[in-house]
Amino acid sequence: MKQPIAAVIFDMDGLMFDTERLILWAWQKAMADFGFPAPLELYLKSVGLTDEATNAILMEALGAGFPLEAVHDQERQYFYGYVEEHGAPIKPGLLELLDFLDEQELPRAVGSSSRRRTVERMLSSAGLQDRLGALAGGDEVTHGKPAPDIFLLAAQRLGVPAAGCLVLEDSEPGAQAARAAGMTCILVPDLKPPSPEGAALAYRVLPSLHEVKELLQVQLVLYGLKQ
Repeated sequence: MKQPIAAVIFDMDGLMFDTERLILWAWQKAMADFGFPAPLELYLKSVGLTDEATNAILMEALGAGFPLEAVHDQERQYFYGYVEEHGAPIKPGLLELLDFLDEQELPRAVGSSSRRRTVERMLSSAGLQDRLGALAGGDEVTHGKPAPDIFLLAAQRLGVPAAGCLVLEDSEPGAQAARAAGMTCILVPDLKPPSPEGAALAYRVLPSLHEVKELLQVQLVLYGLKQ
């Protein structure tokens, strides 16, 4: 990483929060309620994509008679029922990484395919609403990931140039979006490992946010790669 870092942009689902597994659980329960199969392979096709893109994948796979809205309503009840009872499941290393970025006085944002209202709700549930300087949701842009719009909007709201942003992502569409935005990306894969082509888009592929912090400690502290 040779480009100075002016800000860090976090993806949310699967990166900040262990929600990919929670969403899968809620979706499979909702699908079973309506008598539909819910194969993991179908779910994985939607990882990292906007709600609209996910809906298109489901309708193509399950046909015009699939009760999309009813299933989604039931899925949301299961999902938020869990979150309200247990809180948002924070990924290991997230709090330590945010503390380190505080020490370095680096601004940060969330750039998520989820709707802005969902992002706000999840951050609030985890008590993190004041630790991110800007938010950009999938419903606030014309084109979702793998297009760069979400990340470019996050950078604009932070007031930093795109070239100075480090994106932390778990999905291949997110890595594609970061590359298209002209940003550096670190991939921390969750349920779906990246293809060799997807991994090649990232500066590093790391197993957890703990390793992200360790890498940034070396890059920022020892080599001074900070604007």
